[in-house]
Amino acid sequence: MTTVLVAAVALIDPDGRVLLAQRPPGKSMAGLWEFPGGKVEPGETPEAALIRELDEELGIQTWDSCLAPLTFASHAYESFHLLMPVFACRKWRGIVQPREGQHLAWVRANDLRNYPMPPADIPLIPALQMWL
Repeated sequence: MTTVLVAAVALIDPDGRVLLAQRPPGKSMAGLWEFPGGKVEPGETPEAALIRELDEELGIQTWDSCLAPLTFASHAYESFHLLMPVFACRKWRGIVQPREGQHLAWVRANDLRNYPMPPADIPLIPALQMWL
């Protein structure tokens, strides 16, 4: 089974809310909510992947120094195994905008379970609730 490395980030606003993005129609797991991020390309660090993905998906810029390792997910899907380091980020430049047709929601930690998520993301909720 192939292991896919994906980096994700919990963007945390000044009010302590976390950003979730809804997977758009046409993508696998469409309609589910997830933490922003994406695949780590060959030769790329997870931090570099997040910096690139946040710019592409949300139109914001951040830096390695603003990405704090938080936790990780390891989940076996039917056709691949997902390994996902998750970072927390409280500092970025720009205004968060959905650039890929996704819906966005700023969510309080206690409300995260109200948003249907991919199986790999669900175990991340308690870690976020403890950290916030």
